[in-house]
Amino acid sequence: MIRNYFKTAWRNFWKNKTFSFINIAGLAIGISAALVIYLIVQFEFSYDTFWKDKSRVYRVVTDMTFPGGSVFKNSGVEIPLPVAARNEMTGIETFTHFITANDPKVTVPVAGSKSPAVFKHQKGIMYADEFYFSMFQYNWLAGSPQAALKDPSQVVLTEDRAKSYFGNIPFENMIGRQINYEDSIQTIVTGIVKQLPDKATDFRFDEFISISTIFNTNLKNQYVVDEWNSVNSNSQLFIKLSPGTKPGEVQAQFAALRNKYRSKENNEKDDTKHLLQPLSDIHFNADYGDLSHRRAHKPTLYGLMAVAVFLLLLGCINFINLTTAQSSQRAKEIGIRKTLGSSKATLALQFLSEIFLLTLIATIVSIAVTPWLLKIFSDFIPPEINFSSVNQPHVWIFLALLVVVMTLISGFYPSWILTKFRPVTVLKNQLHPGASQGRKAWLRKSLTVTQFVIAQFLVIATLVVSKQISYSLNKDLGYKKDAIVYFYTPHNFYSNKKDDRRFALLEKIKSIPAVKEISLGGEAPAHSGAVSSTFKINTGKNEIELMVETINADPAYFDIYGLKLLSGKFPDKSDTAKEYIINETYAKALGFSNPADAIGKFVNRGSFSLPIVGVLKDFHTKSTHSKIGPLIYSSSDRNSYMMHIALASQENSPGLWKKTLGLIEKEYKKLYPDDEFQYNFFDETIAAFYKKEQDVKSLLNWSAGLCIFISCLGLLGLVIYTTNTRVKEIGIRKVLGASVTQIVTLLSKDLISLVMVAFLIAAPLSWLAMNKWLQDFAYRTNISWWVFAACGISMLVLAFFILGIRTVKAAMANPVKSLRTE
Repeated sequence: MIRNYFKTAWRNFWKNKTFSFINIAGLAIGISAALVIYLIVQFEFSYDTFWKDKSRVYRVVTDMTFPGGSVFKNSGVEIPLPVAARNEMTGIETFTHFITANDPKVTVPVAGSKSPAVFKHQKGIMYADEFYFSMFQYNWLAGSPQAALKDPSQVVLTEDRAKSYFGNIPFENMIGRQINYEDSIQTIVTGIVKQLPDKATDFRFDEFISISTIFNTNLKNQYVVDEWNSVNSNSQLFIKLSPGTKPGEVQAQFAALRNKYRSKENNEKDDTKHLLQPLSDIHFNADYGDLSHRRAHKPTLYGLMAVAVFLLLLGCINFINLTTAQSSQRAKEIGIRKTLGSSKATLALQFLSEIFLLTLIATIVSIAVTPWLLKIFSDFIPPEINFSSVNQPHVWIFLALLVVVMTLISGFYPSWILTKFRPVTVLKNQLHPGASQGRKAWLRKSLTVTQFVIAQFLVIATLVVSKQISYSLNKDLGYKKDAIVYFYTPHNFYSNKKDDRRFALLEKIKSIPAVKEISLGGEAPAHSGAVSSTFKINTGKNEIELMVETINADPAYFDIYGLKLLSGKFPDKSDTAKEYIINETYAKALGFSNPADAIGKFVNRGSFSLPIVGVLKDFHTKSTHSKIGPLIYSSSDRNSYMMHIALASQENSPGLWKKTLGLIEKEYKKLYPDDEFQYNFFDETIAAFYKKEQDVKSLLNWSAGLCIFISCLGLLGLVIYTTNTRVKEIGIRKVLGASVTQIVTLLSKDLISLVMVAFLIAAPLSWLAMNKWLQDFAYRTNISWWVFAACGISMLVLAFFILGIRTVKAAMANPVKSLRTE
């Protein structure tokens, strides 16, 4: 019997090829999108879910409130805190403390060779305590977790990192081998662990050096290991709560512990708080960041899920619309089947089997195009996701459930309508449009309106996002951004030796012809990070203390970036800080409405007191998401390690920049032979601020395009059905003198009116949604009237075109032929 159902289904598909293609195409697009989105969402939400007792594991983070009310969120803790907490706090089952390393150079002695193997800028290295492997479980290939990190100068390696250092010798033979870090830290291998089996983790570390190494070497001076008033984001503390312990109880203990040990100068109030961040929140929380520097954005993931639902819904709507529209064509079949004894349940099962087969075909098509989709969206799909990700049990379960759910959603209403036909009425050919047919027409219209509401909502959203990105990139940001390149000069974090090579490089680069100007300073005017300090200024009326971002710069820096001076002068070149220049926002925060009034005021920082010599016009140091904050420039080049270069125009000399950068790299390699030359163009740095928005725009482009395509397929199917069922009417109207234009208008007006109604619904909804989205930008564009006009007009034009494909052909048909057909 089931076999017969599928044979009948196949014959119906073949008989109605056009409608079958429209249905399969709509469902395949929806299922393809749903599959790719499922892979992304499942991967992101599965981060670090495989750890034992994960619901009781928390990271201790820090919130610091500074003068002026600014709150700085830091993922780290004070370095002495973990030891004190372990000794004095209760309600915690396990503590582990580790400090991430800054990509050091690694050398590995090679047996029989005087020259060691050198590995530059190794990533994934941490200094961990002996409790790390108790909280985070790894499979051990050699060594013991109980003793591996107990003493100074011990290191544990992952399997892959061990093989890269020592080749394919047995893991047991690697134990006791030596590894050196930055030529000053010598360690002995005490353990080898297997790579974590799950790629969905932020704990992507390959080398674990005993944390006691820091306390027993010169590194203790670099990390300030005894300082309770210094919070280091590299210093990470994880805890596992005892069963039944509440996070709030532990946070109160951290507050008491900090109050006990911190230095209390002038009885100042402590504005530093330690909070517990759940392990499951680390991958998504932008305030504190994650461990692997790639975080997911929950609103974007929810948006992706909404897109998947929309596309699946549109495919289902197409199927319901076309099936109910064609229901009268299958009336006699249903009448005969009922006369021969078929029950409603049997008929419903037959129609559902047809829909199941159609959905199954669409699913197979979807799986086939998935590799292509993954390639297209590779820019914002996690690199760990590829076509092999499909071959997992949970993916097949998802597809199976999707097929069943889509079959039921698409098939329930059509099968209910079809099985309601009365055999006597049908076989007497007395099936006339009545209340039931009117209800079906109303439902089809409602579903068509829903399709175009979704499509037009996404079109308006796409236009608004594009407009905001264009506004952010083309806005006057307050500085030059073209033909400027910058790069870091290497600095040994582990060494206190003076290194003047950057000054020699500066002089060498100056002599390159295409270099217009060069500066040695701190960060570029716009940058992702920030170094801030607390400054006090006596304005003459009162003393104001604020948290202010600081950057080092020499005089050439201001000229390269075209920063504008409102009052005073630029600081003079100096190897130590002698004077400051502040921005307009800082001057206003100090109460100076006239920038000139700030000149000559002294800035106090610790024991230093230096004068303000100039006020800069405000410029954007971050993206347009953020308001411009207080900023101060120092004239000191002692801690300046970034070269800023203004290049000559290559408009009349194609390839000039490439050649110039090659010459710069040549000079760089002479002084830094072991380091890679990496540079950035300033305009590309600014564009990178809006990568998330660019990804959203790309997603919306595809989503809107697919929604429009599916909606137009449905519209085409309906107009084909309408013209096919009104052939005789069209012929009679032509005989009575109706023109082609009149007939096209008659056939199109109902469907065009549905598109217009959809626009009237989509316009206010999209305005509300996008106005809320724009609130995330401190500096934003407005939602112009032309955005809605462009959407409405383009959708009407597209609808006219789709309808014209069929209505014009029907209107131009020979009426004699039409009437003979009937």
